[in-house]
Amino acid sequence: MIEFKDIERYYDAGAVKSYVLRYASARIGEGEFVSIMGPSGAGKSTLLHILGMLDEPTAGEYWFLGEPVHKFNERRRTELYQQYIGFVFQAYHLIDDLTVYENLETPLLYKKVPSAERKSRIADLLDRFNMVAKKDLFPSQLSGGQQQLVGVARALIGRPKLILADEPTGNLQSPQAREIMDIFRQLNRDEGVTIIQVTHSDTNARYGSRILHLLDGKVERDEKI
Repeated sequence: MIEFKDIERYYDAGAVKSYVLRYASARIGEGEFVSIMGPSGAGKSTLLHILGMLDEPTAGEYWFLGEPVHKFNERRRTELYQQYIGFVFQAYHLIDDLTVYENLETPLLYKKVPSAERKSRIADLLDRFNMVAKKDLFPSQLSGGQQQLVGVARALIGRPKLILADEPTGNLQSPQAREIMDIFRQLNRDEGVTIIQVTHSDTNARYGSRILHLLDGKVERDEKI
């Protein structure tokens, strides 16, 4: 499903290039559940954003479903993202002036999902996450944990082939964190959704079957669990 080869991401700092990723390479098959781990500054979130087509590599190749993403313009990358990918952001990225219901509906509007189906999908996820009573609230009226739950629900609502999650349980209490990870595992095992998460949690990493260990912008070790 995914192959990235010799991916580099650097920023010009005067006469010096500041590398975040350097020669990062790996393959991830459809239906895998992979965790990306490593110390702060190793390039984990940058790599995840490149895989999610929200950032571009400075150099290297990225293939997604056999297509050369590194050759695509921003419009084509956006189309692929909207069609296939759900992203769970560490900082929520909810739209402040939209209600919970409207935040969940927005990705479906982009995909031109019919009204009746939109209502059905939203109702299912609100029930699944025990958020029915909060559907008319705005993000500022929710706790951090509740905002993250909405962020996860929004990533799932488009029924993506690939879920990318950046520290998906970092702001959740333990019971909520287990709930989210159990949902990810169910989606992976029962529905074949490919999941790639960045995490510092050994417990969360063990929900998958493989860990990519990053160090200094490279995939230092590829561990099967």
